[in-house]
Amino acid sequence: MRSKATRRLHCDSRGVVAREENIVLSADSPDTLTEADRALLAEAVLVGGGLPEEARDYLYMAAISYADSEEAEENLRAAQEIAPDHAAVLIGWYRYYFYKGRLRECLVIAGQCLAKAARENGLVADWRRVAPKDAKFGRYEEILPRFYLFVLKGYAYLHMRLGNLEEGRAAVAKLLELDPTDKVGAKVLLGVLERIGHDDYAE
Repeated sequence: MRSKATRRLHCDSRGVVAREENIVLSADSPDTLTEADRALLAEAVLVGGGLPEEARDYLYMAAISYADSEEAEENLRAAQEIAPDHAAVLIGWYRYYFYKGRLRECLVIAGQCLAKAARENGLVADWRRVAPKDAKFGRYEEILPRFYLFVLKGYAYLHMRLGNLEEGRAAVAKLLELDPTDKVGAKVLLGVLERIGHDDYAE
């Protein structure tokens, strides 16, 4: 039986981020919100319009029930039923799979996020063909282009973790082409690529 999001949560304009800031963080938990996590969650809540309150509740319940995979996935599926194409729901799945170490499934979600980000920005589906002139990538205050960059960074990182270093390197190079001032921190990944061999990041 599906778990119920029985507690209504009152959120400010930052939505999910505002609630998760109150969760105790730990190094190996999905409640560990890095700056990149916070940024991506904030972007996801804004992209595609408002997230229904009930879907927000289910995402919150999924986060706090993370240790119980069955319950967490029930809550994520419930949120998905309500808002199937909302970026916040996709990011909910992304973070769940990532912190469970289910990186191949996480990569599938990253691909879905990238496709959505491309649609929202009016870009071609193939990130390799995206050019700096195609969106306002240089203006960090522009939500949709910024979301695309964050998602592409996650895509690059996952490929690195899975040992697909050439794909990861190509995605990082594209990030730096689109964002030469490196507002999303692609050079950190580039530095990692320069230091590691295949076995360091392969599962």
